[in-house]
Amino acid sequence: MSVSRICRVLAVQSLIVMGHSHAMTGAIAWLALAPALASLPMVTESTRFIETGIMANALTPAELIAGALVCAGAAMLPDLDHPSATIAHTFGPVTWALAKMVSWVGGGHRGMTHSLAFAVALGFGAHWLAATYPIGRDIMVVLLIGLALRAIGVGIPGNKAGSAMINIGLTAGIFAVLLSLHVGYAWLGMAVAVGCLVHVLGDCMTERGCPVLWPLAYKFVLPWKIGIKTGKTFEQKILAPILSVAIIGLLFWRLAPV
Repeated sequence: MSVSRICRVLAVQSLIVMGHSHAMTGAIAWLALAPALASLPMVTESTRFIETGIMANALTPAELIAGALVCAGAAMLPDLDHPSATIAHTFGPVTWALAKMVSWVGGGHRGMTHSLAFAVALGFGAHWLAATYPIGRDIMVVLLIGLALRAIGVGIPGNKAGSAMINIGLTAGIFAVLLSLHVGYAWLGMAVAVGCLVHVLGDCMTERGCPVLWPLAYKFVLPWKIGIKTGKTFEQKILAPILSVAIIGLLFWRLAPV
């Protein structure tokens, strides 16, 4: 195997591992922040916000869990600018072609999609979709749930076809449960924006940083001059277990009877 081929394989593996971390941090961010966002006086008491449906009421347990899944999937969206990322291969040639186009338009990996502008635009777009086109909203929710399950590794190792079938079945089952519970989606835009922002923040902690204020080219790195190497032992052996425990703890904290 040539050196260039080895480098490409390692890059893909790094993206897959980092995708797992992005999805988990997206779920954590939603479980941690959503109840506070839903209870903000400016949201619950403002007629304008109530009329537009933006987090107008406190979230139900079903909405909290649905939001965590959606936010986890949304945390993968900025990597749509890389044809080798998890999201680019989640739905076959369609997402791969979309990733190629986004990469070209956005100037390559960690360009336009890794910015505050992208997160805000997608958040408002998702909110508009949720309030205007229920079918389009449902399609978006299903795709994000499926992407979240793919990112966290649901499936059969080494069996792409079997993993895809499991992903489709679980996604359909979860969405059917959400329908039966009459889950509302006024929070969809918020969940998408938070997921994208969490991804950008996570990538700012790596050695390459992100152009947070795109179209300005300057790339922010956090903490300053200390970059986490993606796909390395720290992320796989230490960060992933910590994130798993955090998700379980937040779920217990939010949903356990008082």
